[in-house]
Amino acid sequence: MVTRRTPLPGVGTQYDIATRGGQHISVVAHEDGRRFIGFYDPEDPDSCQGTVPLDAEEAARLASIIGPERAESVLPDGEFGLDLVTERIPIEPDSPYRGRPMGDTKARTRTGASIVAVLRRTGAHPSPAPDFRLEAGDTLLVVGTREGVDDLADIIAGS
Repeated sequence: MVTRRTPLPGVGTQYDIATRGGQHISVVAHEDGRRFIGFYDPEDPDSCQGTVPLDAEEAARLASIIGPERAESVLPDGEFGLDLVTERIPIEPDSPYRGRPMGDTKARTRTGASIVAVLRRTGAHPSPAPDFRLEAGDTLLVVGTREGVDDLADIIAGS
């Protein structure tokens, strides 16, 4: 099964899935971690029958329940063979990495995903060193495979 990925500038990314049974499901992944799942009428692919909003924690929990196997192939419009995503992962007040050096996450070693920047109210910190201390309210800008990014989000959340 192939999932179609469409960037939504200023919003996030939309993932469209057509099931083998002819159903159309869409997930909009907002930059702030929220997710919306949409269900469409197979007879009218533009007609959304309903949506389910999820916050970042609910989305992570649902992803872990749905399965250990992630989407086999996520292809962005016009690109083939690259299965990389960029996502923002918030550092919540209850994150086990709040107040700790970024290197403690061992992100790349554990997930293959890379933290390419830390966004803080005071500004962006591109290519942060392993000794960069994470704070509640920071947002990690992460690049990796869908599975690696999802795994890193779970690690950061303490799941």
